[in-house]
Amino acid sequence: MMVQIDYWSDYACPYCYIGEARLKKAAEETLPKGGWTLMMHSFELDPSAPRRMETDTATRFAHKYGLTLDGAKARIEDISSLGRAEGLDFRYATTRYTNTFDAHRLTHYAQSLGDDAKTHRLEELLYAAYFTKNLELADHAVLLDAAEEAGLDRSETSKVLTSGKFADEVRRDEAAAARMGVHGVPYFVVNGKLAIPGAMSKDDFAAALKQFAGEAKPAGKAKPKTHVCGPDGCRLE
Repeated sequence: MMVQIDYWSDYACPYCYIGEARLKKAAEETLPKGGWTLMMHSFELDPSAPRRMETDTATRFAHKYGLTLDGAKARIEDISSLGRAEGLDFRYATTRYTNTFDAHRLTHYAQSLGDDAKTHRLEELLYAAYFTKNLELADHAVLLDAAEEAGLDRSETSKVLTSGKFADEVRRDEAAAARMGVHGVPYFVVNGKLAIPGAMSKDDFAAALKQFAGEAKPAGKAKPKTHVCGPDGCRLE
C-alpha cells in the first residue's frame, strides 16, 4: 500500500522545517522504500506579513510573546538548537521575516509540473533560503534563484510569479485546513485517515506510522508532545 502523507506548512514556520525533517527520517526508517510520498500544502501563518523586512527576529519575538529582548533571544536559540539537532543549518535569530504567499504559489507551480524530485528540492531550498541564508521569501529574485537551482525554468517561473497564477491553489489549501479545524502547523495527514498535529519527535512519528501500517498496537502511553505554530505564535502542546 502506497502511503500518502499530506502536510500543511509555512516556510516561515520553524517547527514545520524541524517537523518535516523528523517525519522524513521516521518514514525512511519505518515505511518501505518507494512506498510513501510527501505532499506539502499551503498555510500562511501571517497573510498580512510585509513584503520587506520591518523588524529583526528578536524584536518581533519580544513584542509578540511579551518577553525581554534577552528572553526572546534565548527562546529563539532554544528553537534553533532543535533544528541543528536534526542536521539543519538553523539560523533563526537572523531570519528576515516577510510574506510567504508567493513562495506558496511557486510551490504549487512546481507541483503542477509533476516532477516530485524537483518539487521536494525546491521546498528544501525555500526553507533553507529563510532559515539558513536568511533571505526575504517575498523577493522574487530569491524565489527565482531557488526555482532555477531546483531545476525549474527561470523564464517560465518568472512568468508565473508576475502573473499571480496559482493563487487559487494556495487559497484552496488554506480553506481545506480551515474545514479540518487546523489552526497550527505543521499538520500531517496519513492516507487521509491519521492526523498528526504538530512536530513530534522522530520516534513518536515512527510509532504513529507503524501503528497506522498495522505493525504495532497502540502503546497506551501519554499523548506525545508536539510543537506547533499558529497565527498567535508557536507553542508546545
